[in-house]
Amino acid sequence: MKSAVIVFPGSNCDRDMAVALERVTGVRPAMVWHRETALPAGLDLVAIPGGFSYGDYLRSGALAARSPIMRAVVEAAGRGVAVLGVCNGFQILTEAGLLPGALMRNAGLHFVCRDVALKVESSQSVFTSRYDADDEIVVPVAHHDGNYQADPETLDRLEGEGRVAFRYAGACNGSARDIAGILNETGNVLGMMPHPERAVEDAHGRTDGRRLFEGLVEAIG
Repeated sequence: MKSAVIVFPGSNCDRDMAVALERVTGVRPAMVWHRETALPAGLDLVAIPGGFSYGDYLRSGALAARSPIMRAVVEAAGRGVAVLGVCNGFQILTEAGLLPGALMRNAGLHFVCRDVALKVESSQSVFTSRYDADDEIVVPVAHHDGNYQADPETLDRLEGEGRVAFRYAGACNGSARDIAGILNETGNVLGMMPHPERAVEDAHGRTDGRRLFEGLVEAIG
């Protein structure tokens, strides 16, 4: 599987993502600087990592979503290339219009950094095919603006179309309907606040995130 990780000024999880992808796929991903205007040819996956792009100025992800490389990411998603946005990457995907809704300041206004239990809502995507629906997994979170919000009509549509990929199994950040990750209409774009790349090997203490990457390898090679 040929992959790329987008790097923005302020990214701090880009290497975590690259290491996770290399561990699972055996192939080192390309690291693409945000000022580039094109992605490497033949990509199967584009990963937008967590961190604090542009220092979270204006709104988390808002400036990064307007970086030159994001035009190429939007075009790749439109062609069916898988796009994974984690934490700040999820924020960037909503700001770029690839996913609906917005990530707001956490309820309680506190930074949340801990392991959280997630419920897998759907196994019918390239990102979740190695899980079973209703599986409960544990994955780390680390965010200040992870409170997912959308209007009731959008939330109903996400639920009705099976586009809620992960849900918090307990209180986390105030997200509407406890949503932790969502898919786009065609299922090739996933945004999620928890960090699967930090739960892929025994040294992490948990490996529940590894199945997400293994599923990608199986589904898209």
